[in-house]
Amino acid sequence: MLLFAPLIVFVLALVLDHLFGEPRRLHPVVGFGHLVNAVEKRFNTASNQSRRSLVAGLFSVFLLTAPFLGVAIWVSATLDGWLLVLIQSTTLWLAMSLRGLAEHGKAVAEPLQAGNLEKARDQVGRIVSRKASALDEEGVAAAATESMLENGADAVFASVFWFLVAGIPGVVLHRMVNTLDAMWGYRNPRFLYFGRVAARLDDLMGWVPARLTALTYMLLGNRKLAWWCWRNQGPQWDSPNAGPVMAAGAGALDVRLGGASPYPSGIKHRPILGGAENASAASVEAAITLVRRGVWLWLGVVLMITVFLLIAVHSS
Repeated sequence: MLLFAPLIVFVLALVLDHLFGEPRRLHPVVGFGHLVNAVEKRFNTASNQSRRSLVAGLFSVFLLTAPFLGVAIWVSATLDGWLLVLIQSTTLWLAMSLRGLAEHGKAVAEPLQAGNLEKARDQVGRIVSRKASALDEEGVAAAATESMLENGADAVFASVFWFLVAGIPGVVLHRMVNTLDAMWGYRNPRFLYFGRVAARLDDLMGWVPARLTALTYMLLGNRKLAWWCWRNQGPQWDSPNAGPVMAAGAGALDVRLGGASPYPSGIKHRPILGGAENASAASVEAAITLVRRGVWLWLGVVLMITVFLLIAVHSS
């Protein structure tokens, strides 16, 4: 069963995701987020002193991740057989949240399609940090489309990648680091130094998955435009991982993303990504479909690798 284990875990995680989606209560990522807030309030007290803030941030990252990573390593080393497969499948299901991604996107796309801009603004405000009340219809659609593409990389594909590379410890560490970056990775006085360790770790752990995600989007969409956007527009983005993902995704969908967007701190001018088509409810749905098709592609690749390894073992 050892050769088939990654494939079985992947399939079972997708089945659990399809049947149950995101847990409405007691989601471990939400619980971890509450713990992150408590630790930050306790240790982020250096008042912009760079060295102290960096040390405090490093210590906080270690304090939050080490115990859970230790448990994950112990589980992987101690358990085996179907019990381990079940725990691996449950962990991957909770980390990747494919159905939850689609539900958040559809919650924006459906009111947009119906002409209910206020409801669409309210829903997009739940998944992006932009000032939703200042977004017009195209701005709401662009924000939701960007969120589907970027979170497809951060949650879905990165979770699968780190499971295949390092099992439960890989999934757990990546999800914690990504959550820390989402909460602390801001370039403002409060988090500029304190959140820097978390941000750099997230960049490091996301580097390969982001480029595999960009490749996935390119293969499943407008290949020529996606490749051009990835190579020419991606490097202009301020994030080394979001840039390739969102540029390739925008090109694959032939939709225009990026540009000026309102945030609570003011208007942020971002590079234009993608093609000529305006973002709309259809582009949100198309981004969801692109992520879903990408998951099937990855599943097919894992199946082919499994079959190849099985043939190699039997022929040796």
